[in-house]
Amino acid sequence: MPKKFIQRIMPSHESIRNSRSLKIFGSLLHDANLWHLNRRSAAGAFAVGLFFAFIPVPFQMLLAAAAAIPLRVNLPLSVALVWVSNPITMPVLFYFCYLLGAWVLDQGNQPFAFELSWSWLAQSIGTIGPAFLLGCFIVAVLVSIIGYISISLLWRQSVVNAWRARAARMLAAAKERAIEHLPHAQRPHERTHKQDKRNHSNDPD
Repeated sequence: MPKKFIQRIMPSHESIRNSRSLKIFGSLLHDANLWHLNRRSAAGAFAVGLFFAFIPVPFQMLLAAAAAIPLRVNLPLSVALVWVSNPITMPVLFYFCYLLGAWVLDQGNQPFAFELSWSWLAQSIGTIGPAFLLGCFIVAVLVSIIGYISISLLWRQSVVNAWRARAARMLAAAKERAIEHLPHAQRPHERTHKQDKRNHSNDPD
């Protein structure tokens, strides 16, 4: 199930290769490991993508791709997951990050109006900047670890379930083949049919 779900949410290879922002990586994008989807590459992509989703800079996709290439995790998934933080979710997510950072630093809360721009970061670095950046880093690390572990466990459980289902089908097929080689009188359904006939004949009128 995790693999099918991930394949549905992943952007196509063509859209990634044709992305203007990612063309700077050139031939590095030709590495087959960046496009392969297995437990390790998927879990690693979740870790990379979710980490950079909480880094408050305008080029999150570029950073995710730059990390995915040397780590050899799935590139399309890494890039897609940075959109967990998007123009709709950013104000809420980053406000939570700021509150967390302010709590860790034991600072009072100040007015917070997030903008994804260098000018906003430059203006805010002296006021809410330290708490905000610390909170973003803490959340980025936590969700990255949680994403990696969760996908690893889900993938492993999916494989175990698939093997169990396959073993059950093989066992059922083996039983059917064994029954087919038995004499008719010894087959379970034949014995049941004969027993029913005997019971019926012994029934009082």
